[in-house]
Amino acid sequence: MVPRAIKDDIYWVGFIDWDRRLFDSLIPTPHGTTYNSYLIKGSEKTMLIDTSDFGKENNLLAAIEMTGIDKIDYIVSNHAEQDHSGSLPKILEMYPDAKIITNSKCKELLESFLPIPKEKFIVVNDNEEISLGNKTIQFMIAPWVHWPDTMFSYLKEDKILFSCDFLGSHYATSELFVSDEKEVYLSAKRYYAEIMMPFRTMIKKHLERIEKLNVDIVAPSHGPLYDKPSFIIEAYKDWSGDSVKNQVVIPYVSMHGSTKAMVDYLSESLSNKGIEVKLFNLEIADAGELLMALVDTATIVVGASTMLVGPHPLAYYATYLVNAVRPKARFVSIIGSYGWGGNAVEVLKGLIPNLKVELIEPVYIKGYPKESDFKALENLAEQIYNKHAQLGL
Repeated sequence: MVPRAIKDDIYWVGFIDWDRRLFDSLIPTPHGTTYNSYLIKGSEKTMLIDTSDFGKENNLLAAIEMTGIDKIDYIVSNHAEQDHSGSLPKILEMYPDAKIITNSKCKELLESFLPIPKEKFIVVNDNEEISLGNKTIQFMIAPWVHWPDTMFSYLKEDKILFSCDFLGSHYATSELFVSDEKEVYLSAKRYYAEIMMPFRTMIKKHLERIEKLNVDIVAPSHGPLYDKPSFIIEAYKDWSGDSVKNQVVIPYVSMHGSTKAMVDYLSESLSNKGIEVKLFNLEIADAGELLMALVDTATIVVGASTMLVGPHPLAYYATYLVNAVRPKARFVSIIGSYGWGGNAVEVLKGLIPNLKVELIEPVYIKGYPKESDFKALENLAEQIYNKHAQLGL
């Protein structure tokens, strides 16, 4: 890739991966992604902030060479995950005098992932600074956005925050800075939902720290840069805040139509009461779209057919995923159908220990729903309506 000038002597030297459609063998990336690396030339020293994924080494090296900079003194590792660090050994091979600047936790992880000699590391503490001559980098330890080793790097003179995964997006674009805020908003929300949502409490603290800085540009590790930082910072405040929307998300799977009939009836009942409903048929649903919907919703209702004596595996997986990302939903319920018996409700209840929610009595029936079952679903809709009203929704 051709390097891009961010400011004088500061370059983006990353790689645009237009074709990547899955991250971590789990996360859909329908718009591809970028691996952002940044090269800073000071009056005395030169610094590379983050490297790239395995197999992208030559792209990174070519971009660095095109800047005309032939010496790297420091390589900052803001996060040890391999999409940031995979090319570190090759970069060190080409620039053997370079030292890796990172925090103690990241150093520990890098040593377990990659063949890097101990003497290559410089370990920094929170708020420690390193001078490049006319440029100063401040390091901010920022654990759990989204690993325990994460840190930010802040270029004080140019007011650029290199935020690592925080505030990023999986969005491949040839534009250096965000131009279409609406499009990037959706990709950033998907990224938050898939990666950051479990760490809402820490995110709030880190947002408070960032607000104390004077930031002109946010430069994340994935996606375009923000030359209007308030756009993404305000979005993160909203997503990580405690407010929820008058909305019910229903992920469901139906084997022979019984659970689907229940889902349709409940959905219509809720809609008639002015509640927005989002349905996700787990046979075909995009997991990222489901997680995005969970960011704001007040209530989650899992619709689950029974397979043998337990919940259908797709319902099991979706419930496990909901528990893992820890949305700020306030209420949860379960609806579904069984044939001869089973313990699907008990199993699903046991899968959500991380959620701080109130469980509304499930509606789980034998066979196809009858009139009394539809009445129970209507009652469930009424309970959800009342719960939302109590929240002022």
